[in-house]
Amino acid sequence: MEQTRHAGLFTRRFGPSPREGVPAMVLVHGLGLSGRYFVPLARRLAAGGASVFVPDLPGNARSRAAVRRMPDVGALADAMAHWHRQLSLGPCLLVGNSVGCQVIAALAARHPRVVRRAVLVGPALDPGASGWRQAGQLLADAPREPLSLLAMATADYLLTGPLRFAASFRHALRDAAESFEVNLARVRAPTLVVRGAGDPLASGSWVRQVARTVADGHVAEVRGAAHAAHYSAPDAVAALVRAFAAGGRG
Repeated sequence: MEQTRHAGLFTRRFGPSPREGVPAMVLVHGLGLSGRYFVPLARRLAAGGASVFVPDLPGNARSRAAVRRMPDVGALADAMAHWHRQLSLGPCLLVGNSVGCQVIAALAARHPRVVRRAVLVGPALDPGASGWRQAGQLLADAPREPLSLLAMATADYLLTGPLRFAASFRHALRDAAESFEVNLARVRAPTLVVRGAGDPLASGSWVRQVARTVADGHVAEVRGAAHAAHYSAPDAVAALVRAFAAGGRG
């Protein structure tokens, strides 16, 4: 793993350098976290020959100093597009988890040339759920995740800070209510929507709705996983991503 900074964002890179004609993969973390919980998936994808990039989004964890105030979802998407230009990457396969899926939807809507394909793991937030309900579902997910993930998430939340986490949650709720589905409807890249079978945040009905909203959507479910399926079942998710990247439907 190589660790660098590009456009102010702390970035982990796995696998070979990007090659012409072979799309790089970019993994986008969720609310208040860092890219660390994507490392198991990144390593498996890189072992298959992919060039994999895992940034910390502006204001989060080791990219906390990249901005003075926590950006909203649209600003995060614009920052990702700038980061993408700095790295001179071509159209990429984007993999997001939770609120990271909102960032990918905004990125695909605002900067469509960046996104070749998209994989949305446990897309959140559901526009039909209140903030209190979303918070309750997040708490309900905690005992379903590995203890190592809970320890990692706690450390990331502390590094990001409670005020910035709260601001991110407000931005995500506003985006879910006003923009998420609008952005999804503008996504033209083939999109695989992945749900852990035990995910209390991304319900089966919501995941199917996401897949219907994008232009070319497909659904896959991972047994024995919850909201962070990419962490608790990295082999299964890596297999889905590789098959989808090769032109399959997951």
